[in-house]
Amino acid sequence: MKQTPPAGARYHYLRVVVLWLFAACVITNNNYAADTAPAHIQKELAPAYLSGLGSFRWFGLKIYDAQLWVGEQGYNSATPESSKFALDLRYARALQGRKIAEASRDEIQKLGLGTAQQLAEWQSKMEQIFPDVSEGTHLTGVYLPNSGARFYLDGKAIGEIMDAAFAQAFFAIWLAPKTTAPQLRTALLAGAAAR
Repeated sequence: MKQTPPAGARYHYLRVVVLWLFAACVITNNNYAADTAPAHIQKELAPAYLSGLGSFRWFGLKIYDAQLWVGEQGYNSATPESSKFALDLRYARALQGRKIAEASRDEIQKLGLGTAQQLAEWQSKMEQIFPDVSEGTHLTGVYLPNSGARFYLDGKAIGEIMDAAFAQAFFAIWLAPKTTAPQLRTALLAGAAAR
């Protein structure tokens, strides 16, 4: 006569399987990491080092994977405006460029940055630059210290916003201590020290 394992043993077995599958998903997600930066990032930072990576989810849905690339000076949270860096987002789903611009403005506003007039101007400029994206599309923003930001679509330059206040506010979405995605911030800044 075949015996079935007790309920506690079945629960333990299922828990182990779920944890193993979760670990496999995390390892698979790390395939986004690369030893060397894409050419456009390498050109901007020369040499570029991967500081960290993570994923952004909204109500459980993955929106994008993010990588923060830094130069030899690294990234200093105390003086974020002092060094050039690049933030690369690989989208996991289709989104309209207009919606990306709106969401960016909303996040900047939640951080308490920019006046109403600045927020409106910044949203308008982002709408002019940010394209519609689909799964696998890369959007890269490069912080230009005390100058502004340059943007790339799949490695090709698509525009600049030469406004230092905008650039600081835009990248604060991910890197400011008050970000609405603190776990992603921690992951991105994991290796941000100078080389």
